Amino acid sequence: MELRHLRYFVALAEELHFTRASERLNISPPTLTVQIQEIERTLAAQLLVRTKRSVMLTSAAKVFLSETQRVQEQFSRAENAGRRAERGELGRIEIGYVGSAAYTGVLQDQMNRFIREYPGVYLNACEFPMESLPHLIADGEVDVGFVHLPMTLPPFLRHHVLARDRFCLAMPAGTFDAATETAPVHPQQISDASFIIPEQKFGTFQVARRGNFTPRIISPPGSLLAVLTQVSIGNGIAVCPGAVRIIVNLPSVVFRDIAGEPIVSEVAAVFRVSEAAPAGRNIITQIQDTPAKGRYLEKSNNR
Repeated sequence: MELRHLRYFVALAEELHFTRASERLNISPPTLTVQIQEIERTLAAQLLVRTKRSVMLTSAAKVFLSETQRVQEQFSRAENAGRRAERGELGRIEIGYVGSAAYTGVLQDQMNRFIREYPGVYLNACEFPMESLPHLIADGEVDVGFVHLPMTLPPFLRHHVLARDRFCLAMPAGTFDAATETAPVHPQQISDASFIIPEQKFGTFQVARRGNFTPRIISPPGSLLAVLTQVSIGNGIAVCPGAVRIIVNLPSVVFRDIAGEPIVSEVAAVFRVSEAAPAGRNIITQIQDTPAKGRYLEKSNNR
């Protein structure tokens, strides 16, 4: 039995008239008769009581009609779901991010905008170590990753910058005397300091390069909150994205500008060049249409 048989039977059951049902189905009455007989043979049940003046449903036909209508409704939903999935309106997207990327708000902005546009797509967001995200995206375990640049990407991945910031220093309170507590810090001033290094090492090594020293790193790379906690208990200083200054408020931690030209901190979304999933392509399009926010190109007056 095929779906067309169900369609023929429902039309006849609703019309209770072979000629009208045939016209509705755009087939001849004899063809409709043959189709109904095929259904009866398959079910081994009589579905119709037919006289010269009327067509009536048997008790078996009434039960069969109810189930057939459910099948048709489910098929219609399946067709609709398939079309919506092809348009990227249904599905699931795996989002990976590093904690520092969430502080800028770009992760939340992209997810909230996408959910409003495509409420049928489920976004599953998980935090990952930054160095693992490119491999997870390349292997298909993550669809879009939010990271801090710079980082090395496989050739079949691309990135789009969403936020630009400048690095700053997170230091234990009292590192410098009160008279210079708010002044920008020259890299040479911290050449002997102990460094707590975050996942994005770029800022730390840029500061060291400017100060012409090799940083003394006392802990392996960790999440931004773990790094700032180490700073708060006096274990060292850290070079962090500037966005944390207005979000993180830990006891005994002060944030200081770095003297000289801004050391750029960029947050970007990373994705596959040839994304096959329609929902994935939709979120990538949204990301690529989003201009980067931030004004790091303005020269610092902290010289």
